Amino acid sequence: MKILITGATGQLGRDCVQACKARGHEVYGVSSRMFPLSDETAMCGVLDTFAPDAILHAAAYTAVDQAEEEPALCRLVNAAGTEILARLAQERNTKFLYISTDYVFPGTGTEPYETDAATGPRNVYGASKRMGEEAVQAHLDRYFIVRISWVFGENGKNFIKTMLRLAETHEELSVVGDQIGAPTYTRDLARLLADMIETRKYGIYHATNEGTCSWAELAAEALRCAGKKTCVRAIKTEEYPTKAKRPKNSRLSKKCLDEAGFSRLPDWRDAVARYVELI
Repeated sequence: MKILITGATGQLGRDCVQACKARGHEVYGVSSRMFPLSDETAMCGVLDTFAPDAILHAAAYTAVDQAEEEPALCRLVNAAGTEILARLAQERNTKFLYISTDYVFPGTGTEPYETDAATGPRNVYGASKRMGEEAVQAHLDRYFIVRISWVFGENGKNFIKTMLRLAETHEELSVVGDQIGAPTYTRDLARLLADMIETRKYGIYHATNEGTCSWAELAAEALRCAGKKTCVRAIKTEEYPTKAKRPKNSRLSKKCLDEAGFSRLPDWRDAVARYVELI
């Protein structure tokens, strides 16, 4: 199968390229420079030249706080760009897998969100990704929408890397302890996405590593795995104000994976241990 992967230089995109190549697929990974989501002509040129059987759309504007200051740019990439690509995919009868986020939900309550739960983004980034979902559903007959959260991988910046860097110069770190969700290791997720795109089990999925934790618990576990003695102090969301509102409940139900016959990702602690050892 020929697979086009957008965002190929990002944390997730890079691992998706490797995972799909490992399955023997012909993969073309494109960056924003090669495949600008605002340029339909350029996108058509790439699609017509490579003629993919499937598109794995991992490219996105992900600067959550910055999006509050430049909402138009965020929507241009995550919503308008996704809509163009979805329409082009439908015209070419191409499978489409879109990466979305837990931020499409309002983040209230304590129960895990099911795939059909009512959405209600609380920030610009989440709203733009929800618009992307709607575009995919409006234009495509064959699509996967995969919502993920708290992503970390080898390529680029992420929360765990930041915590390990800060631990070099701090004896104590104050980290939010009342936002609950699940980390997603890009290596684990990429293998699942490679499994998924080979099938015709279309629909909406949630995919994170198993178990749940707070950001403070994630930081403490990463530091423990790295052998750091830095203490983590859990604080309330209100003590760490950010430009974009964050959901306190980012729990995502993975029943959808079970029902489709896909394997769940390993426990988040196992993923963190493997990741810290690698970096």
